[in-house]
Amino acid sequence: MSLDSNEIARLLELLAATTEHEINCDECLALVAEFAERKLAGLSLSAGLQLVEQHLEVCDECREEYFALQRTLANLDCTRPDDNENVAR
Repeated sequence: MSLDSNEIARLLELLAATTEHEINCDECLALVAEFAERKLAGLSLSAGLQLVEQHLEVCDECREEYFALQRTLANLDCTRPDDNENVAR
């Protein structure tokens, strides 16, 4: 099997992004909702959630799940009335 230059470059990027402590997909997906909520709110990430961020950089499947969740949360946030807005009862 022969790799083209783009595939080699991507493999090198993934290799450079590896760390001593990593989580697997199951661990990532268990934390991705909390990660997405904190990112959307602009809050800082705990060490555990930083591992989620690192995993999302190297895992296409989990990143797709995260983006879908992120879009859903953003849409929900847009449909909520503002706290200061008068809501008809």
